Amino acid sequence: MLQALGLGPAEEAIYTALLARPTASAQDLARQTGLEKAETTRILLDLTTRGLVAVAGEAGSGTPDSADCGAGRRPARYRLTPPSVALAPFLVEQRNALHRAETAFSMLTEQYRSTAAHPAGSVVEVVVGVEQVAHRFHQLQRGAQRELLVFLVGEPIAVPREDADMSESSALDRGVDFRVVAAKDYLDGPGMAKDARAGITAGIELRLVESLPLKMVVSDRERAMVPLDMADSGGEPSAIVVHRSGLLTALVHLFEKEWAQARPLYTTATGVRAEPAADQQPTEGELEVLALLLAGISDRRAASQLGLSIRTVERRTRRLMDLAGADSRLQLGWHAARAGWL
Repeated sequence: MLQALGLGPAEEAIYTALLARPTASAQDLARQTGLEKAETTRILLDLTTRGLVAVAGEAGSGTPDSADCGAGRRPARYRLTPPSVALAPFLVEQRNALHRAETAFSMLTEQYRSTAAHPAGSVVEVVVGVEQVAHRFHQLQRGAQRELLVFLVGEPIAVPREDADMSESSALDRGVDFRVVAAKDYLDGPGMAKDARAGITAGIELRLVESLPLKMVVSDRERAMVPLDMADSGGEPSAIVVHRSGLLTALVHLFEKEWAQARPLYTTATGVRAEPAADQQPTEGELEVLALLLAGISDRRAASQLGLSIRTVERRTRRLMDLAGADSRLQLGWHAARAGWL
């Protein structure tokens, strides 16, 4: 955590060890962190110089580098300077560095667009080759700050699934809104259902459709990447990168249209399931059964109250579970509340 503010791993270990106690000697901290005492002392002196740590009590000369040695001297003890005071300058410097980097990024992007050799060069960029396609794909995912929109079709070609997982994890850790529409046959690939379940658990919103017209990733609605037919590039994987333009706007509209019509996927104890289509809704009689079941009434009592046979109640319950894609009545209750059936 503190490495983002400029502290190394060993320095962070010493700093966080001091958080757990009011004061500590170099020997105490060396024992707690597993570092050598000499290294611990050196780090403490450096942190003291930088104002992150102060000497809480010492004897003799009053200097922390000599307080731990000599007959009759008590080891110097160290305490943290209040983080709100000590760490604030480091945070300000990191923010300023990020601001400078963002300014440079914007300037370079605009310069590239203004000096493109061909007018279309600022709108569409052609990328050819496995390494180049994979590189641009990771740039789009790792550069996203707000939103990623993805169409998944067929098997991965240029970017292995495990590499894509790392980019997805990084985006989710940054708080990026991650929405994915997958073609139905995508989940038929080896291990894809397991990957889908892990993605949903991690925070990806995943929906399913029968088919999609293309494979695509859109980053922050500013850039998109669409693979090209390998036959058009000599059998090598290739793609176009689309920058802000009417074409990019059309791709975003296409995503939103497919997203609105797609069926959400959710995790179950055995894998992932799709919510039923809009026209697959419970009947009034099935909702009467559902209300009684959710109230904790047994099948037999529900049958008696509704004037039905127990087999009819069981049949209606089974259909409700099929509509919900539920493996248990607990899951049925969760889905009913989520879908607004009651």
